[in-house]
Amino acid sequence: MSTSPTLQGHSRRWIVLGVICLAQLTVLLDNTVLNVAIPSLTRELGASTADIQWMINAYSLVQSGLLLTAGSAADRYGRKKMLIAGLVLFGAGSLIAGLAQSTGQLIAARAGMGVGGALLITTTLAVVMQIFTPEEQPRAIGIWAAVNALGFATGPLLGGFMLNHFWWGAIFLINLPVAALALVAATVLVPESRNPRGDRPDLLGALLSTVGMAALVYAIISGPAHGWTSGRVLLTAAVAVVVLTAFAYWENRVPYPMLDLDFFRDRRFTGAVTGVVLITFGMAGSLFLLTQHLQFVLGYGPLEAGVRTAPLALAIVALNFSGLAAKWTARLGAPAAIALGMVLMSAGLVSVAVLATEGYAGTLWGLVLIGTGAALANPAMAHAIMSAIPPEKAGVGAGVNGTLGEFGNGLGVAVLGAVLSSRFAAVSLPVGLAAATSAEERRRVTDSFSAGLELSQLVGAAAVLTGGLLAAALLWRAERADSGVAVAQ
Repeated sequence: MSTSPTLQGHSRRWIVLGVICLAQLTVLLDNTVLNVAIPSLTRELGASTADIQWMINAYSLVQSGLLLTAGSAADRYGRKKMLIAGLVLFGAGSLIAGLAQSTGQLIAARAGMGVGGALLITTTLAVVMQIFTPEEQPRAIGIWAAVNALGFATGPLLGGFMLNHFWWGAIFLINLPVAALALVAATVLVPESRNPRGDRPDLLGALLSTVGMAALVYAIISGPAHGWTSGRVLLTAAVAVVVLTAFAYWENRVPYPMLDLDFFRDRRFTGAVTGVVLITFGMAGSLFLLTQHLQFVLGYGPLEAGVRTAPLALAIVALNFSGLAAKWTARLGAPAAIALGMVLMSAGLVSVAVLATEGYAGTLWGLVLIGTGAALANPAMAHAIMSAIPPEKAGVGAGVNGTLGEFGNGLGVAVLGAVLSSRFAAVSLPVGLAAATSAEERRRVTDSFSAGLELSQLVGAAAVLTGGLLAAALLWRAERADSGVAVAQ
C-alpha cells in the first residue's frame, strides 16, 4: 500500500529522521574508516598495493554503479523494503569483512557492502521527501546532509581508536550494532511508500546504467595510477561512453524509463546537478590533498590529522542541526543561498591553499569557511534536485544526487591529484624526501610539494566558485520562469 505525506507531514517524522540518519551513518563511517586501517591490512593480511586499491574500489564501484538502479527499485517495490534490505546486506557484508581471512574475502565482502550502501543512500533521502512537508524539507535535508559531514569527521577518529585497542576487523564489526539498531527502528517506525503507478521494471536500463557508471568511475579512479592515456583507462572510458550513450537512447524510447531524461530540461534540476558535480569535485579533491598536507608537510599523524579536519564537519553539523542554515536559505532564497555558500567554500579553499604553509591557524579558518558554505549550499542543492522530480520518483532523484556526488568525488581526486603531479615529479612526498641527499634538496622537495598543493587547491576553489555561480544563475532563471507562468495563469 502506498503512503503519501499529508499537509501536516508524518506524525513521527522527526523520530523517523533519526532512524534514517542512523542508517545513513553506517554507510558514511565505512567510507572513511578504511583509510586509517591500510597499514594494518598490509601487515596482517599481506595485502599488496593492488589489493588495497580493490578493497577501496570494490565498494565505491558497486555503490556508484547501482545508485540509479537502487533508487528505481525503491520507488517501485517500496522504500521501506529497500531500506531494510540495504541494512541487512550492509550488516552481512560488514560481518564477513570483519572475519575475513584473506584479501579476496575482504574484497568480496566490500563489494557486497556496496550493494547495501547504494540502497541506503537512495532510500534515506527518498523517505525524507515523503514524510516531511515542503516547508520542513529544507531543514530535514540539512540534518541529513549534516550526518554526512559527521560521518566524514568521525570515521578516521573512530577507526584510529579501534585500531589502537583492537584488531583491524573491529572497524567493520562496529557497524553491526548500529545496523541492527537501525534495522529494528526502521521496521517499527518508518512508513512504507512507493510509486503508485507501479511501472514495469526497466531491466535493460538498470543493466546499462550500472555497467556504464561503474566503468566511468573506474576509468576516473584508475587514471592517476595507470596514466590517462594507458590502454586500460582508455578502453574503460570508451566502454563507459558507449554504454551510457546506449542508456540515454534506451531511456528516450522506453515507455517506462528508469530515468526520465526530460528532467534535464528543467533549469532547476540542471542547475542543481551542475552544482553538485562541481562542489563535490572541488571539495573531495581539495580535502584529499589537505590530509596529505597535514601529515606530510605539517607532520601530524593520521589521528591528529583527522582531529584537525573536524572543524569543517562541526560547522556543518552546528548550522544544520540548529536550523540556522535552513532559516538563512528561506530568507535568501535557494539561488542566493547556493551562491553565497559556494563563495564561502571557495574562499575557504583559497585560505587553505595560501595560508596552510604558515601553520594550522590559516587551515582552521579555511575549514570553518568551507563548513559554513557547505551547510548552506549542499542541502539547498539536494532539495532543488528532489523538488524538481515528481514525488513518486523520489528514489530515482536520490539516485541521481548520489551518482553525481560519487562522480564529482572521483573526478576531483583524480584531476586535482593530476594537477599536483604536474608540479611535483616524485611519486609521493615521502619517496621524494627519501631520495634527497641533503637538507637543501629536502627543502626543495617540500617546497615543490607545497607549491603543487597550493595550485591544486586553487583549481578546486575555482571549480566550486564556477559551480556556485552557474547553479545559482540557472535556479534563478527557473524561479523567474515559474513565477511568470504563475502570473500568467
